Amino acid sequence: MRDPYEVLGVPRSADETTIKKAYRKLAKQHHPDANKNDPRSKERFAEVNSAYEIVGDKDKRRQFDAGEIDAEGKQRFTGFEGFGGAGGMNGGGFRQAGGRATDDILHDIFGDAFANFASGAARGGARGGRRGGGGGFSGFEGFSGAAGPGAAGAAPNKGADVMVTARVRLEDIVGSGKVRITLPNGKSLDAKIPAGFEPGQQLRLKGQGGNGTPPGDAIAILVYEPHALFRPDGYNLRLDLPVTLDEAVLGGKVRVPTLEGAVDMTIPAGVTGSKAFRLRGKGLPDKKGARGDIFVTPRIVLPDGADAGLEKLMERWREVRPYDVRGPEFSS
Repeated sequence: MRDPYEVLGVPRSADETTIKKAYRKLAKQHHPDANKNDPRSKERFAEVNSAYEIVGDKDKRRQFDAGEIDAEGKQRFTGFEGFGGAGGMNGGGFRQAGGRATDDILHDIFGDAFANFASGAARGGARGGRRGGGGGFSGFEGFSGAAGPGAAGAAPNKGADVMVTARVRLEDIVGSGKVRITLPNGKSLDAKIPAGFEPGQQLRLKGQGGNGTPPGDAIAILVYEPHALFRPDGYNLRLDLPVTLDEAVLGGKVRVPTLEGAVDMTIPAGVTGSKAFRLRGKGLPDKKGARGDIFVTPRIVLPDGADAGLEKLMERWREVRPYDVRGPEFSS
């Protein structure tokens, strides 16, 4: 995997806000649902999320910057202590020789035996110590010489992590507090929605990924399920409310839907749709549990079909009470 800073297009000095902003932009740009005709979008989307897994997490970012983990979040193998022998390579713990990483050089020499050892060293560490004479390694358990079969008891292979998109219903955020997640293998499960979650946020499900020992994880990317009425705006919701011509002119009480059932709202006489009305505390919960608001914008809807009486009234109105709703900027 490429350098996660390079993937997100941010410098190493970037702060958390800059990194999060870059991630959201790229996640939205490369989301498979928005690029159904691009077969590579899923790959790019997964790369962006993997990069954010590293630099979007304070601990992992610190470890990556310090060289303790690689771009995939795996522990780096830093070399042997006590590498010795007739060749005179006696400086334990070296990291590079001739411009090449130590683990690459040793892999060229010892092949799969080194790969198996490195896997064990990453978990438990190699026991160092020099041997004199004709060389050899202290710290290889089960490695019986160059002609031997290799390391005994090869390290288990962890299952692959899988990426899925989970659509969160607005009603469930204020209701059940759970989201239904369907995994690539067809299995479905309910997971708790993080408090004050934001679209693009990741939810890691331990052991729900690819088969292996141990199994991998499933990483769910949480997004809003599109709603028929409401448009999320941060923790607020936006709603267009159809009103009749007489309601707009005369005002009155109207029923307004919310995520928890309809409520009565009074609209004043003479509404035009240029102003939104607020229903306090009926929006989405933030990280502290406080609720946003619903902003209701009236939209005047005329009756279906021709109405001779209404047309005649409007003709008379145009003669008696003409008025201009468009300023000079619309006539230039």
